[in-house]
Amino acid sequence: MKLLENKIAIVTGAARGIGEAIVLKFAEHGAHVAFTYVSDSSAEKADALSKKIEAMGVKAKAYKSNAGDFAQCESFVNDVLKEFGQVDVCVNNAGISKDNLLLRMSPEQWDDVIKINLNSVFYMTKQVIKPMMKARSGSIINMSSIIGESGNAGQSSYAASKAGIIGFTKSVAKELGSRNIRCNAIAPGFVETDMTSYLKEGEGADKYKASIPLGRFATGEDIANVSLFLASSWSSYITGQVISACGGLSM
Repeated sequence: MKLLENKIAIVTGAARGIGEAIVLKFAEHGAHVAFTYVSDSSAEKADALSKKIEAMGVKAKAYKSNAGDFAQCESFVNDVLKEFGQVDVCVNNAGISKDNLLLRMSPEQWDDVIKINLNSVFYMTKQVIKPMMKARSGSIINMSSIIGESGNAGQSSYAASKAGIIGFTKSVAKELGSRNIRCNAIAPGFVETDMTSYLKEGEGADKYKASIPLGRFATGEDIANVSLFLASSWSSYITGQVISACGGLSM
């Protein structure tokens, strides 16, 4: 059973990691996918991902676009509407971390994280709700983090950005529920991606895994499965919620 047959989905920051896993999962379930990457070094990988998706029998297109830039978000969504005709699902996945103790954190480091992690969610959501309101249907999925709920030493900017996403998600859900547009957030814990590659196997990784009731880090597919549920009609009565996908770490 394909849960997203002929739906049009947008995923930001999808050339690798969680975003790549979401794009592949959506395509597997019949969605046509438009996704973004930001650096020239990711262009080849993004192109290969597009070809892999199209081999599944659905349409795919990669766009070089910085989610932390309002004008680029506007241009990207307009291009998607011209190419695909509609936006049914938007996953705001683009994100970075620049960890540092507050005492040592520069204003530039703070601004970079807030711009990419939080401002981008506003920029993209503002663009996609227009066609969604016209269609009176849509699902917006914002990638938060358990750090946004618990905080973490050395991650004040990251925690603030991810906490802001939660408040934004709940507010948008209340604003747009009457138009049958749902907005939810996912709060992953440790996920095996480039962003957590510094946690190598061994004593360091074992220490973190010991604090997780399920005893392992999440895979990208674990998070993609939650995204699929929130994008599909199976979650048609769920909005304004934060689903913690952390293996029990936040209990």
